[in-house]
Amino acid sequence: MNATSLSRSPGLPSRGRQALGLAGWLVLCFLAAGIGGLASANAAGFYAGLTRPDWAPPAWLFGPVWTTLYALMAVSAWLVWRRGGWAAAPGALGLFVAQLAVNASWSWFFFVWHLGAVSLAVQLVLLALVLATLAAFWRRSALAGALLLPYVAWLGFATALMTAVWRLNPAQLG
Repeated sequence: MNATSLSRSPGLPSRGRQALGLAGWLVLCFLAAGIGGLASANAAGFYAGLTRPDWAPPAWLFGPVWTTLYALMAVSAWLVWRRGGWAAAPGALGLFVAQLAVNASWSWFFFVWHLGAVSLAVQLVLLALVLATLAAFWRRSALAGALLLPYVAWLGFATALMTAVWRLNPAQLG
């Protein structure tokens, strides 16, 4: 046995390729975060002016939560990818990229265009895509699926919050 055979399991890419893959998934996820972030760059004033339910978290909490969730998403996708790349899981990874695109679009509908009903529809599509991604990932790696559970939980909470905010602010969120 040589050092290389001890450092990785059969069928997995080299450590260098795994590191590049992880970096790529992190870049992709945080690129989506950045696209959504552009839309919410001036959201603090808009969000502060909305009537929110008593159980709404403070605005400062969203950044750390989403940062953590994007990191977990990247690791989850990487775990699936590293077991054969795109060729081994095109459906699962395709779902992942699709939900990431929908995720990035939500902030634009809500914070820039103030479209409450459309934002809710996008949120529900996002939740369905993430649940489908979770199921597809779980079949490939239980850990990859489990890493998406906090995302699903937050999206469920965010959907309830968005619905409440939309109902409380019909003039601002048409």
